Amino acid sequence: MAAAHSSSGSPLIAKGDALSAGARAILAMGHLHDGAEEGDEYSLPPAEVTGNDVLSTAWRVSTLLEQDKASLADLQTVIRHLRDDAFLRRATRLHRYPGGTSSSVTEDRLKGVVRQVLDTAFGRTSDSDGDEVSPRTATEALACFRSELERTQYAAVFTAHPTFAVANEVYAALAGYASAPEPQDTAPDLLTHRRKAPPTLEEEFTLASAAILRGRDALDRLNVELLGAARETWPDAWSTIIPRPIIMTSWVGYDTDGRTDIGWWDTLRLRLKMKLFQLQRLRQQIADSGVEASTLMSRLSRACYTVEAQIAACPKNADADATVEFATLIVDHKADAILDPAVLGDALQDAIDTATSPEAALSVAVARAGFFAHGMSASHSHTRLNATQLHNVIRQRLRFTDDPADPAHRRALLAHINEALENVSAVPVDFGALLVEQASAARLMMTVAQIVKHIDSTTLVRFLIAETESGYTLLAALWLAKHFGIDDKIEISPLFETREALMGGAHIIEEALRSPHWRDYLRKTGRLCLQFGYSDSGRYVGQLAATYLIERLRLKILDLLHVWDLEDVEVVLFDTHGESVGRGGHPFRLSDRFAYLSPMHVRAKFAERGVKYREESAFQGGDGYLLFGTPELAAASVVTIAEHTFEPARRHDDPVYDEPDFSSDFFSTIADAMTGLVADPGYADVLGAFGPSLIDKTGSRPAARQSEGGGATPRITHPSQLRAIPNNAILQQLGWCANTIQGLGSAARRHPETFETFREGSARFRRALDFAAHALAHSDDQVLRSVIWLLDPGYWLDRATAEPRSGKRERYLTVMHDLEKLDFWADTQSMFRRIQEDHLALRAVWPEAPIIHPAEKLLHAIRIALIEKIWVLATQIPFFMPRGNFTRDVMMRRILCLEIPSVLRELDAIFPRGGSKLDYNFHEPAGPQVDNSYSQEHDEIFQPMQEMFQMMREISVALMHGIGAFG
Repeated sequence: MAAAHSSSGSPLIAKGDALSAGARAILAMGHLHDGAEEGDEYSLPPAEVTGNDVLSTAWRVSTLLEQDKASLADLQTVIRHLRDDAFLRRATRLHRYPGGTSSSVTEDRLKGVVRQVLDTAFGRTSDSDGDEVSPRTATEALACFRSELERTQYAAVFTAHPTFAVANEVYAALAGYASAPEPQDTAPDLLTHRRKAPPTLEEEFTLASAAILRGRDALDRLNVELLGAARETWPDAWSTIIPRPIIMTSWVGYDTDGRTDIGWWDTLRLRLKMKLFQLQRLRQQIADSGVEASTLMSRLSRACYTVEAQIAACPKNADADATVEFATLIVDHKADAILDPAVLGDALQDAIDTATSPEAALSVAVARAGFFAHGMSASHSHTRLNATQLHNVIRQRLRFTDDPADPAHRRALLAHINEALENVSAVPVDFGALLVEQASAARLMMTVAQIVKHIDSTTLVRFLIAETESGYTLLAALWLAKHFGIDDKIEISPLFETREALMGGAHIIEEALRSPHWRDYLRKTGRLCLQFGYSDSGRYVGQLAATYLIERLRLKILDLLHVWDLEDVEVVLFDTHGESVGRGGHPFRLSDRFAYLSPMHVRAKFAERGVKYREESAFQGGDGYLLFGTPELAAASVVTIAEHTFEPARRHDDPVYDEPDFSSDFFSTIADAMTGLVADPGYADVLGAFGPSLIDKTGSRPAARQSEGGGATPRITHPSQLRAIPNNAILQQLGWCANTIQGLGSAARRHPETFETFREGSARFRRALDFAAHALAHSDDQVLRSVIWLLDPGYWLDRATAEPRSGKRERYLTVMHDLEKLDFWADTQSMFRRIQEDHLALRAVWPEAPIIHPAEKLLHAIRIALIEKIWVLATQIPFFMPRGNFTRDVMMRRILCLEIPSVLRELDAIFPRGGSKLDYNFHEPAGPQVDNSYSQEHDEIFQPMQEMFQMMREISVALMHGIGAFG
């Protein structure tokens, strides 16, 4: 059923609605129903749960189930209701996030952007009388206008990070609801919002491509306004302007960091598809414009047919025969497929000049702008790999055996790689070499070489290197690029995301800058590309501290460019953040997201030095694609990007910068507190106990931690054993967004008066606190404490002590003994004290900080009840002989870690349900055919466990809707 909204935003079901008495009673526990049934009374819960309202509510839910006053079906109804309400609230937030989705409002905002660009071009200001002053002539303004528009200043980067957290139809519904003129009252009537299976790479590519193409449509709308204004202002020159201030970029299918499931054939096939989208788009735009351009259309059609044939011939694996056939098409017919947009430059200019109407000329000019801005692809391309992959190939090719991570060997390695760069010569690359290459870094560089030779010869390809922690890594990438003859075709970029990299990033860049080969490379490409990660940095040093460290690092690198006389090199600043607060996405407004990631203070510093910069930010996975989920959302997002991009860079007074000592101390305190928490063994325990089982697999990337097979799952001993996005998603599900709020209390307690002053007077500080406010609105220490108590054998001993029924008492004691074997309780209790002390300090300084929504708290309580019931039910599983590595101890350990699906698969083999009775005449008295099956165990234990587990996962989706993003 779909939820209805109360005026306060809380779900409210009237007595007349079609809900069972049990469902109404459960909703009433969270004060989300206007009254329970008359006569409903609850005995007081045992003393061990009365101090925690989450455990108390969970106990009351369990009591209703035991007394048959509510059923699992009632629980499912309640969960769906709360999930649907969270869905509606999420859709409303999504509508507001880019500034609304009204077409008329978006049009007005576009016109405002154009006015800003023209004002900048003419240098317009107001004098003391308020009259407009334009110091530049029309000719001078035209030059400024071209300079502003014909250089890319921003890129939206679409990645395949695993945030495909709900079914595609749910994402489509969210985008549709967010684009509606008025808020919707009823959610889609769906049994589940979960995916049926993790997305495949092909599915991720399809979703990303659709979002990118909607983004391209929105960019066309922007260019219509820009070129239309140019035509009015410079009627004789406008048609030669080719704007490209904002572009779309993707790494979906090109990211091999930690992945072995993406072959070079996958990358080339998907890259060819992006080329086909671009060619088909241009052909359709020319046809729709109405211009007479038969030769151009014929040329585009030939290119489309050629690329279609290349895609069809692309091998699906390392098949030599198929690769030979593919090579024939892509090598011998590359000219037919068009390698360089300039090939069509004259034809497009002729189409504009000979158009029979101004509208047709403008349409072709807009089409040309998108075509030239993106090259032979619907978007620019980023590839990515890990620094270790690079080090391995250099070790193989050059026999450098020293460890780059060892500072004692760093100088020698730098000397060796510089010598190798002095002597490197390019080798040819063909598909035969690509087929037999074993080193993943070499294979990726060779794939890029084939792209620039046979698909797009002019557009540079970004080469991102994760976990860059030394300048040696950058020089190693440069050697490999020179080795394959493409050092002028790629943009090598380090990724800074660990605390060490963020604090030592300037040293890493300076190590590379000391090499004349690196400086020559930067001058040749004209860019220094840098990537900043927010997921890992946030989970290790805290999100608020991470952004401060990134800001400082940017300013240090700006100083380095001055020292090395490289201020004429453009700096690309790529922020790889997610949609959640834990991963750098501002919770309330897209405009604030950009202002938070790229503070005006830093932009003004670059402008004052005369250093050009390009900003890039990520739209990651299913959550990120939502902002381009409909034409309306895409248009609103692009106009927000444009407003940010064209806003003049000016310094503003802000206490964060006026009092740098406080700022440094404040954010360092947060970083130290989060670092201490990460090192706490109890933190790893609470993340790894059953956290990974609360979330579905949300991407095609292989999981770092497998739970299949008969043996017990390895225990997580440090958060680094989890990937960043699941790490953050687990924190959300545990009801405590530690990566955003841990340490904030300690920092505020050190300077309470300054904290209050900054909160009132600093825009930069307020944006940071927006993250904390949103995290606190979805965190509750009692939720986390209830999870920790669940893992405490003493809690189960207390339950057993208070239980009058001997059978149930024994089950509680069984759970207690199995939890003792896991030995989570001592470290998790200690860790909780660390968290709660910091939280109390924050509440003392910031008493009006938000608290969790009652609906979310009820969802957490229901899940606690379900976990308890699953654990107790598991104690009734009959004895069985070990099956391989699957013993009773292993079974209980995995059940306590909530690895229910894999356990049930094992139990289904050990206790088969059996089939239906065979109705045949076997010529002798019939024997029993169903008596030996385990149908009772399935009906009373296994099936309820499966149903409760599915409900737990649906609760996870509901909580994720409430937070607004996964991970």
